[in-house]
This record gives sequence, C-alpha cells and structure tokens, in this order.
Amino acid sequence: MVPPGESPNRAGLRRQGRPSQDRSNGADGPGQGGGGRDPAAAKAGKPWRARLRAARRLGLAALGFGASLSLLGLVWPQGDRTDLPQQESRQGLSAELPSRPISVLVIGSDADRRGAASNGAAPAGPANSDALMLVRLAPKQPLDVLVLPIEAAIRVPGQSQPVALGSLYRLGGTALVASVTAELLGLPKGQPDRYLVVPRLALRKLVDGLGQVELAPDRAMLYGDRSQKLQIDLQQGLQLLDGSGLEQLLRFREADGREEGRRQRLQASLEPLLLQMGQPRQLQQLPDLLRSLHDKVETNLSPNEVLSLVAAALEAGSTPRFHNLPLLPPLSPAAGSKPNLRQLAGPSGQSDWPQI
Repeated sequence: MVPPGESPNRAGLRRQGRPSQDRSNGADGPGQGGGGRDPAAAKAGKPWRARLRAARRLGLAALGFGASLSLLGLVWPQGDRTDLPQQESRQGLSAELPSRPISVLVIGSDADRRGAASNGAAPAGPANSDALMLVRLAPKQPLDVLVLPIEAAIRVPGQSQPVALGSLYRLGGTALVASVTAELLGLPKGQPDRYLVVPRLALRKLVDGLGQVELAPDRAMLYGDRSQKLQIDLQQGLQLLDGSGLEQLLRFREADGREEGRRQRLQASLEPLLLQMGQPRQLQQLPDLLRSLHDKVETNLSPNEVLSLVAAALEAGSTPRFHNLPLLPPLSPAAGSKPNLRQLAGPSGQSDWPQI
C-alpha cells in the first residue's frame, strides 16, 4: 500500500480485514491467489520454480482478510500497562499520565453506530473512514495531530487502480489503515500504539455530554440529502454548536468535492473541544462521560487508558501542534482514477511528523 509510482516492497503491505468485511469489492477473488490450481497437473508438468511461485501465491491468499485479528496484536501490542500511568494529572482528573509517547490512530467512521451493517451515506455500503487522524501524546510536550488526507491515492495489491486512503477501512479494517499509515509516515515498528474508531453517534453524544462547543463557521452551510437523511443548516459566525451542529460542520463538503475545507474545519474544532473538556464543571463529569461512550466506539484502549490519554491531552494545553502530508493536485480522470484522488507530493515517510 504505497503511493502511485512506488512499489509495494514491504511484507506487511498485504491487505487485511475482518471476515465480516470480506464482501468488499477489493477482496481477492478465486484465481487471484492460485486457489483454483490442480495439484496433480502441477506435479506432472510444471518445473519446481513454477510450483514454488504457486505455493507462495496460495500462502498470500491464506493470509488475506482472515489474518487481521492476528495482525492487530502486531500493529498495536498492548504491552505492559505500567507504560501508561506514572504521574498524577494536574487537571483535577483522577487519572495518571503516560510516561512515554503514545500514538493513537483515530478513525472517524461514516456509519452512525458501531457495527452498523450500512453507513447510511451516499452511496450506501459498509462503513468508510470519513476522517483520519494520528494523535501523539508525549510527556511535557504539545499534543501532536496529523489530519490524514482521505483522498490520498494509495496502491493496494489486487487493485488495478489507486484507491482513496479513506476507503481502506472498508477494504481491510483498522489493521489495514494502521499498516498503510505506518508506511506513509515511516513509523517505527509497533506504531500506532492504539486505535479508536468513532461513529457519528459517539461524536454527537461526546459534544452533548460536554454541553456545547463554541465555533465560528467561515460561511453559511446549507445542504440536504433525503437518501442520507442529512440536513445541514449552519449560519456564518461565532456560535455554540451541540453534537448535531458539530456533525453538520464536519460533514459539509464544498460543491467541487474537495476535502481541504473539511480537514481545516476538523482541525479548527479540536481546540474548542479541548477547552470545553478542561472547564471545571466538565472535568467533574468527564470520567463518567468517557466511560459511557466506551461501548459506542471501537478501540483497543481500556477505559482507564482513555482517561489517562485525555488527561495528558489537557495537560499539554489546548493548542495542538498540527502536521500535514503535502499533496499534488487531483489526478486527471483520464488516468483512469477517480477525479478527486490526489497523490502525495513526496515519497513515503516525507512528513514533519515527530518520530518517537
């Protein structure tokens, strides 16, 4: 899974996914992995090199979508719980802070609820990632955030054309998204440390549980789509948004289909969210609120680890340090790709993301 023009040369780049997602159109079909070969015919007429290649293809097929559960342990080793809590938070939370940098892959799902069979979007189908972030929390350092471009063009073995980074969650689940993210950023082995998948319901309940968030949309946003049961109606200027209002702000897309505006609005919403979490009244309610949301998200973080990392984010201050992956202009439709796909401006690993 590398940007177009580069060769997939790492063994960890095979597509992974959960059995329930094997319906996706990116799944390897019979014949692609050599599953239809006649063993007797191979033994009778093919040289040993051909038989070796066939065996390798069979092995790759066997390691397809069904191997994702084992890969989760490799991508996100749970490690020793003593790695996380070492010092008490000064924010009034009864939570301890991490003693080492922790990276978390955050996937904003376009499904409304965890485990939903359909995303309820247009076009309908299994959940995609509507937003992708990599978050890094390190002792006595600002919160680092990289909002990944979901329109980045990625080459996946078995696909004839590049696919969008945002489609990898549908194709191969959290394991595939994490593997590609690590490849793009040149992350050390074992990172990201944890993952968090946030459906839209969880986002709304988080904001409503905090009260409201103060934000200033830079323009009026009006849009309606009955097929998605979606209505966006926001005015320009400073205002208080509840969970539904923030969801509308983050889902609004410009008429040309570009994603830059949505990334900018996602970045702009993080600081007010942290400020709201840090208010005295919200701090008192925060542990119970976060625990109530745990069964509404998909994560390998324990409730105590979530509280620990939130305490670390508040300890770091309300102003995150943002990073980016530079992109080239959209690919031409004549190249056989979707018109809004964009290629990375540099080779894999070219980013200002801090290395742990």
